Amino acid sequence: MGVQPIGRLLFGMAIPMMVSMLFQALYNVVDSVFVARLGQNALNAVSLAFPLQNLMIAVGAGTSVGMNALLSRSLGEKKQDVVDRAANTGIFLSLCSAAAFAVLGIGLSRVFFRSLTQNAQIVSYGSAYTGICLGLSFGVFGQFCFERMLQATGRTALSMVTQITGAVTNIILDPILIFGLFGLPRMEVAGAAVATVAGQIIAALLALFFNIRYNPDVHLDPHEVRWHRSTVREIYRIGVPSILMMSVGSVMNFFLNRILISFTEAATAVFGAYFKLQSFIFMPVFGLNNAMVPIVAYNYGAAKPARMKDTIRLAMVSAVCLMSAGLILFQCAPGVLLGFFDPSEEMRTIGNVALRLISLCFPLAGFGIVSGSVFQAIGNPFYTFIISVCRQLVILLPAAWLLSLTGRLELVWLSFIIAEGVSMLLSIVFLRRTLRDANENFRARGIAP
Repeated sequence: MGVQPIGRLLFGMAIPMMVSMLFQALYNVVDSVFVARLGQNALNAVSLAFPLQNLMIAVGAGTSVGMNALLSRSLGEKKQDVVDRAANTGIFLSLCSAAAFAVLGIGLSRVFFRSLTQNAQIVSYGSAYTGICLGLSFGVFGQFCFERMLQATGRTALSMVTQITGAVTNIILDPILIFGLFGLPRMEVAGAAVATVAGQIIAALLALFFNIRYNPDVHLDPHEVRWHRSTVREIYRIGVPSILMMSVGSVMNFFLNRILISFTEAATAVFGAYFKLQSFIFMPVFGLNNAMVPIVAYNYGAAKPARMKDTIRLAMVSAVCLMSAGLILFQCAPGVLLGFFDPSEEMRTIGNVALRLISLCFPLAGFGIVSGSVFQAIGNPFYTFIISVCRQLVILLPAAWLLSLTGRLELVWLSFIIAEGVSMLLSIVFLRRTLRDANENFRARGIAP
């Protein structure tokens, strides 16, 4: 972390994460591809479930981000006791989160879907899907927690193995459980949920094994998996803005679906398909991000400003290049991408326009994603939250609602471009302020920035 050339270090850590993230994107898409064969109602059910799933992912990922940042910074500062407390407390928080979401998924799934649609089949499919995914969420929370420990200590190849194993498990089980192959019962949409949680549980167990066997930098102790107030406070000081930021996405998705379904149910199906497809572009950037955070945090803690800033610059350029490649793909082949979801003619017509318009904001999003992780890595996570709230609630939703009043669905997609442009301007302002504060911190420690 502190001596290897930045390019080799960043991409050596990032490439396994990017590969594993691509597998994650693949199994997200495969879910919907198989479900779409059951009909548009089935695809809509999985698409409308996204806010609840995203809320669960927000809590798991945000908690792990806080643990990861504390763990990496403490490694740089040579504080082994803090490293171990961060890891064991992170496990405790993940278990508590899983229990809370199990109650939410079992008790409120049907109420949630009835608030969106009166289509009985969508409600039935959707409540079954979310009930299973949230009810057995200990797999995804464990996966986030144990994989972040591997990533924080530079063992990204092992993290890649766990994610690919979980993804492959899900991909294999999807058609078997959805359509009832090899003599098993036909579970339809519920089968997709069972396949998903099975992959998550297997990945979590494998990641736990790797930490116990191959990660000497972190010492896991069942007796220390408990509440530790100061550690919880530090984890959530960094993690809560990340949780809130991603939770804002759930709110945005819920209300945007309400706007879109007022035009036609095909519009919400398109929006769901877009979210699955864009993960192929965003997931590699998130993998790059996950590699960048521990490097930046470690070198900030170790008082090595040049390495910290070189990592940020390289990650920024790489993210924008990846997102630009995604822009070209969505502009040139929207029909091919939508074809994976067995679209109706109405869905195809709406989707061609939607994918081309929304993808115009991809390069701007790449800059914003890296900036947000910089804020989290060196102790200014609230900036990330402010930007996310402004982008998705203050700008995107009002813009989408106002544009919907024109009665032209295609104009609603422009709200994504407007929101991403504003968030980029905020990111530039906050990034300059964050780096200035970091420089002052280095000077206070007697280090020239």
